[in-house]
Amino acid sequence: MHTLRKNRPLRRIALASAATVSGMVLLLSLKPHTTPTVAGLATSPAPSSSSGSSGSSSSSGTSSGATGSTGSATGTRTVTGDSVQTRYGPVQVRVTLKNGKLTDVTALAYPQENPRDQQINAYAVPQLTREALTAQSADIDTVSGATYTSEGYRESLQSALDSAGG
Repeated sequence: MHTLRKNRPLRRIALASAATVSGMVLLLSLKPHTTPTVAGLATSPAPSSSSGSSGSSSSSGTSSGATGSTGSATGTRTVTGDSVQTRYGPVQVRVTLKNGKLTDVTALAYPQENPRDQQINAYAVPQLTREALTAQSADIDTVSGATYTSEGYRESLQSALDSAGG
């Protein structure tokens, strides 16, 4: 230390500057821990008394049945998929189709029993929804860290699309 103080003050300045820059880069590269909130996903209704084997559907359009091909079905149709039991709890989705096109996917039930489930699914469910709307099918990728929720989401989404005829 004695030699650093008297003989090479610029070396000490350079080392301190490099350490400061390195520390700032590391600090700025860290992602803040926040739990994203999504409107419509804050509450999850209790599972219904039905087993979910036949998805409930309501039709507000002029078509009595959607065929799944774009342009052949008219109106807006909402269909609830089967409740799929996963390792961490049930997953169930509701889809809205307009003129045969998937326009909305809402997660009705998903694991949220503890803070970790809430943290994981606050990130995973919106990502799965975006992917489903982009893909217009249940052929979506698994969200890393939410494998069971992703699988349940896909199965429920597929059952809803099957019930809708799409």
